[in-house]
Amino acid sequence: MTKILIVDDQPCVRELLSEELMLEGYRVATAGDAESVTGHLRFSKPDLVILDLYLDGAEGFGVLRDIKRQDPDLPVIIFTAYDGYVDDPRLSQADGYVIKSIVLDELKGKIAYALRRTLSTQEEVEAKIRFLQFKRLGISTTY
Repeated sequence: MTKILIVDDQPCVRELLSEELMLEGYRVATAGDAESVTGHLRFSKPDLVILDLYLDGAEGFGVLRDIKRQDPDLPVIIFTAYDGYVDDPRLSQADGYVIKSIVLDELKGKIAYALRRTLSTQEEVEAKIRFLQFKRLGISTTY
């Protein structure tokens, strides 16, 4: 089952997203501050992170940078109330940008897309590894 980490300093947002995503079949973990993100990444190993840009005492772009340093392939979707960052070059590290809304269809769509893309990349890597293993063993992969 896919695990999503929600990072937002507002408990009501964490609760709403958690409930909605659990109804979609995801396992959910939440973090209310930047300091707890590292522990969640290390111990709960999420498949995707939803990150607010405004956290108490921390700047979301710094958290995004830290997440990508720890795991460059981990998809991160920015979920913020501010639309002024759409053209910010720091967003190039993110895998999506969604303006907060009560209607979560856009966010759910970005989650599904990011997870599909990540899965297909992982499958490609696994296929290449299998091919190299077969090649090393002298097993033909053509028919």
